[in-house]
Amino acid sequence: MKRKIPLLLLGIFWVYIVTGQVTFSEHIAPIIYDNCTSCHRLGEIAPMAFTNYDEVAGWSDMIQYVTEIKYMPPWKPNLDYSHFVGERGLTDEEISLIADWVAAGVPQGDPALEPPLPDFPSGSQLGTPDLVIEMAEDYFVVGNNQDEHRVFVLPTGLTEDKEIAAVEFRPGNARAVHHALIAYETNGQAAAMDAQNPGYGYPVFGGFGVPIEGNLVGYTPGIQSIRFPDGIGRTLPAGADLLIQIHYAPLASDETDRSLVNIFYKDVNDPIVREVQGLPVTPLDLDDGFSSFVIPPNEVKSFHGTKTISEDISLTSVYPHCHYLGKDWEIFAVTSSGDTINIIQIEEWDFNWQGSYTFDRMKKIPAGSIVHVNATYDNTLNNPYNPNNPPQTMTWGEGTTDEMYLVAMSYVPYQAGDEDIVVGEIPTKVTEINNDTKDKLYPPFPNPTNGMVTMNCYLHQKQEVSIELFDVKGMLVKTVARNAVYKAGNHKIEFNTEELPAGTYMIRLTGEDILLAKSLVVLD
Repeated sequence: MKRKIPLLLLGIFWVYIVTGQVTFSEHIAPIIYDNCTSCHRLGEIAPMAFTNYDEVAGWSDMIQYVTEIKYMPPWKPNLDYSHFVGERGLTDEEISLIADWVAAGVPQGDPALEPPLPDFPSGSQLGTPDLVIEMAEDYFVVGNNQDEHRVFVLPTGLTEDKEIAAVEFRPGNARAVHHALIAYETNGQAAAMDAQNPGYGYPVFGGFGVPIEGNLVGYTPGIQSIRFPDGIGRTLPAGADLLIQIHYAPLASDETDRSLVNIFYKDVNDPIVREVQGLPVTPLDLDDGFSSFVIPPNEVKSFHGTKTISEDISLTSVYPHCHYLGKDWEIFAVTSSGDTINIIQIEEWDFNWQGSYTFDRMKKIPAGSIVHVNATYDNTLNNPYNPNNPPQTMTWGEGTTDEMYLVAMSYVPYQAGDEDIVVGEIPTKVTEINNDTKDKLYPPFPNPTNGMVTMNCYLHQKQEVSIELFDVKGMLVKTVARNAVYKAGNHKIEFNTEELPAGTYMIRLTGEDILLAKSLVVLD
């Protein structure tokens, strides 16, 4: 679950209620460190760091905006509908605290009261893996500000079936890897597809391009790796190939990635008693059959499918999937006695933030229940992600200009007490870290502006740096310098904002070991 400092948070709200004062050290730091810093730190995918007061205060207006509209932190399932391991998302009280802090002038408070940053694990969250499978070579990610989806085939080399307790994806380049999905197959189709395509891996949009035999895990930045509970697990067959579908985020500069997968075997004293199984829902389960999955142009259309449960089961995870026309999902079960069991609701689907979600406690679905799957698609120009202009008729397929209606649920046969098994709770250690830096990026001026902007930076050594502007959605809107060689010392930077729409922007300076950012407001 997302709360890593629960007792401290209770104290936060008590102090706030009693004193009426809100400060970074006492109120805001726990919220940021708990929900944001896992991605907002050097080397991770977020474009700016939130690891100390100065960094957070410099982005306070933008943090207030993106939290108030609930764009950040990125967690798509409705937190009031069902619960999963590794949840992120702010309560209304936390959002109000951030707004009050900004309104008060972002006071720091007593630094001695600030909690330490979490000790973010490197290498593995789960200990020493039994098998490490790494990409065979570096993959070159072109810095063209375009999304890229690619599947890599990693042979396991297993000569016998193995009982698996956990599968953990570790990005080789956290700045480049936006999310990843892992599956496996044994018939060699993916390897053949890889051989037919130039370069390492092969391009696929939204899936794996071949039939898979099982899903293993999904990765998004900040996700918590999970071990199966006692007696529960998956069997990875001998000769299996792992298929890793990686979404590389839009980048302004070239990068390389060599990600890997850690595999943990079940202990000999904890053999698999119940094998995790798959429960897919596809257009074959739609009320009017597969042929009804057609989304006409200029329409918002909903689809309803069902799956009947023949035995008592315990759901372990759910993964809804569609492409750019997706608008929302709701999945629930209705028992034979008429009770409703919430599974997942995503009110604002975002293809770039899809994932596989593991329940914090397994969810019992009794025999005779009917699982209902509702999905809505927006094939109009009101959908900014529509790949076609003008909109075109969309049907099922793997391509960018196709659509999907797919839900992959995992389950085990139910046993009494499954509802009480807590899944994925890992104690979080915290440690003090040194946030001092020799490099500085100073605030731009004038700010706000509607024309020329000047800002200064200091570099303690000669190096290549890039200076870029991003909007509130993280999209690159202007490049001031790319891989420019700057000498050690002070530098004056000037650029024009007249071509930019009014709004709040981020100026980001990056180098080999630098990630600095400042906010900028552009007026009409």
